[in-house]
Amino acid sequence: MFFISLPSPLAGEGPGVRGQTVPNNQRLSRRTFAKASAAAAFGGATLPHLAAARESSTPLPSVWQKQGLVIGPELMPEGVWLQNFTSPAIPLEDDRWRLWCSRSGKKSPKNVGFVEGMVDDPVSWQFTWAELTASDPIRDAPLSIGNLPAGWQPIQVVRVPLGEGRERLYFWAHGPGVVRYLAADSEDGRRFRVVDPLRPCLYHPADHAVNGPVTRLKRFARRQAMPEPGEPLAEFEQICNDATNVYRLPDGTFEMYTVSLVEVPKESPAYIAYDNIAGCQRVIHRLTSDDGLRWTDRRPVIVPDKLDPDDQQFYYLSVTHTPEGRFGLLGHYRCAAQTIDLEYCYSADGLKWERPLRKPLIERGAAPSLDGYLLHAPHEAVRRAGKWHLFYTGNNFKHNHSESYGPEQRGIFLATTDELWSPAATNRS
Repeated sequence: MFFISLPSPLAGEGPGVRGQTVPNNQRLSRRTFAKASAAAAFGGATLPHLAAARESSTPLPSVWQKQGLVIGPELMPEGVWLQNFTSPAIPLEDDRWRLWCSRSGKKSPKNVGFVEGMVDDPVSWQFTWAELTASDPIRDAPLSIGNLPAGWQPIQVVRVPLGEGRERLYFWAHGPGVVRYLAADSEDGRRFRVVDPLRPCLYHPADHAVNGPVTRLKRFARRQAMPEPGEPLAEFEQICNDATNVYRLPDGTFEMYTVSLVEVPKESPAYIAYDNIAGCQRVIHRLTSDDGLRWTDRRPVIVPDKLDPDDQQFYYLSVTHTPEGRFGLLGHYRCAAQTIDLEYCYSADGLKWERPLRKPLIERGAAPSLDGYLLHAPHEAVRRAGKWHLFYTGNNFKHNHSESYGPEQRGIFLATTDELWSPAATNRS
């Protein structure tokens, strides 16, 4: 067990009310973008962690400024959710961006694609969704994913350049009896072919190739795998929850950060009965690979410790690689409140991670904002025109969907900062 728990107070959470009208969030325009508020993510006050951290060698983050909603739910059909969770942002010419993203919802099949436009011109955004096929990718499509079995739906897309114009997409595929993490390669950035749908990078415990006892979780103990003919069974090292990020390192190898489940007994103060996986705690694992397809050296890198509240879990880890080290955005999941925040963390090597703040780096919006309950990080922050840009997904509902600010919706927001690291970071060794 990786869980360590000591009694600690639980932060309160104001209730949401179903049926409330979602207000118009401050929309970016040419004027508002140029005059965006410089208020700090901590409410404009002096960063409270600086004095306590002066003796530490851990670099501290700079202050991020929230720039507001970039792509709102009105650009999507009713009942369809948009997210850029785990997905990259790519600068284009003429101040335009390409944001890789996913769609989902009760009225939409899952799919991945990208949206292109300008942050200060809401009507400029244009969507391109992948055309999916079980055979070869479609030659004339602006984006196509082939060799994906019929009925399998991709979500949470990660794009990784492989060099010499080649690209790879990673995504979770959901289908009949299937929840697994696949890789698809392309020579031109448009036509992607799934490498091997029967031999994925990862499996969710609910996948039909997973034998329950292999998960080492009681809730799946009686589950029997029902793989397709010729399909191998999942191994323990391949099983995770979801929320996965993959990065190609300078030496050509790959690292992955994913979420694992650790069992929590009912008598533990960490047991939250109304969580959607009650009895399990989410922690962050790291894996490595030479080719980005076969993953080994799995180890836990971020788990709750004695300084955390009893209900603390970690929903994802997004990493921005810099010469100064890895700048991490950790999914700070307060399971009792069913909220997710962006917490800063730092690592010099990807194995030892430090959490000097243990509080939100970028605050959720006040009730009843579109970003009032859950914040989901992208693949990484992006440097452009002298600023770091972070596009992230805001949600107006609790994780277990028990409360929301009006109809459940998502939107993509933007925050910026001049530098990743605070001047106080210069005290690091």
